[in-house]
Amino acid sequence: MPTVNIANLKSKSIHCDDKRESLLNILLTATDWMHACGGKGRCTSCKARIIKGMEQLSPVSKPEEQYLKLNKLRKDERLACQTFLKGDLTVEVPKETQLPHLNYTD
Repeated sequence: MPTVNIANLKSKSIHCDDKRESLLNILLTATDWMHACGGKGRCTSCKARIIKGMEQLSPVSKPEEQYLKLNKLRKDERLACQTFLKGDLTVEVPKETQLPHLNYTD
């Protein structure tokens, strides 16, 4: 059972049973996470900075490839709506997508 740790949200840990769920859906089971387009890969608002476990993620999707080429996504970032887990992961919420009603540690 993979675990997602959100480092800058008081090290919140989320245990997930279903690897068929996107990272975004897993995150939304335990916290609010920005996703302006509704998780369709049409924006970058759900991006997550990967701190540890990049090798535990599904391959980069076509929308992610386009955002990488446009420099709207960094190499250490993934779209949570386009990403699926194979194992444990540690992420951070980038400053530009942090929600005002949550208390971040960084």
